[in-house]
Amino acid sequence: MLARIETLWSSLGPVGQRIADFIVKNPREVVHMSVSEVAERTGSSEGSIVGLCKNLGATGFQQIKIALAQEIVRPVQFIHEDLDPQDKADAVIRKIFQSNVQTLHDTQSMLDAKAMERAVQLFRKAERIEIYGIGSSATIAEDAHYRMLRIGLNAKVVVDSHVQAISASLTSPKVAVLTISHSGSTHETVTATRLAKEAGAATVCITNFGKSPIQAFADVLLFTMARETHFRTEAMTSRLAQLAIIDVLIACLALSDYDTSVRTLRQTFDVLSLKRY
Repeated sequence: MLARIETLWSSLGPVGQRIADFIVKNPREVVHMSVSEVAERTGSSEGSIVGLCKNLGATGFQQIKIALAQEIVRPVQFIHEDLDPQDKADAVIRKIFQSNVQTLHDTQSMLDAKAMERAVQLFRKAERIEIYGIGSSATIAEDAHYRMLRIGLNAKVVVDSHVQAISASLTSPKVAVLTISHSGSTHETVTATRLAKEAGAATVCITNFGKSPIQAFADVLLFTMARETHFRTEAMTSRLAQLAIIDVLIACLALSDYDTSVRTLRQTFDVLSLKRY
């Protein structure tokens, strides 16, 4: 990819050349950045970056980042950035746990209490809650749905991209939406969140800190601080941070209507007890 950029550089316009220069000089930074961040750093638009990607034969910025990551990282880093090929089990345990613990500490320091309170207000006010997530975020969305049901909220989860778009377009000011997206740049969830906001729904997004397209359509942002990269996209760090925020959100929602939540939890616990020996 770096060679392709250098080969095509002279055929690019001034803006394209500026973006290309930034990518060539900062490939390790770029694999951690969103399209919005690159646009800001290069004084260009997201559309210009997408146009450059197409000139380079890529389908989008995500493919550029994956190609860069494959060129600049050691193979072991596809498993985990902190590992070395010679690491034994004890080193793997220590490094990965340290990474995950650090993510939780960083997310705790980043999480805005006022934003959490606002999210609770929006969900409590809504007649219905819709939850969106794609890929590894889908399991987090399903967990949030389960937890909301346990405290008596009228919630549904949508993890199919086509159904997300349809469902989001049919929301209204009586609906609140929770979108979970680590990158904040996934086309499906950005589109669903945009459609929901355009339909009048309140929108809350759990996403990693840093500029991303989804933020333009969020009424409330709950930030994680996970050192996730696009060549290790299935790592647990982002999901642990998301689950921790869901934990806080559910606890705050339960406390906001304490008696009803306790009563519903007891009722659902009794129902679930039938499933156990």
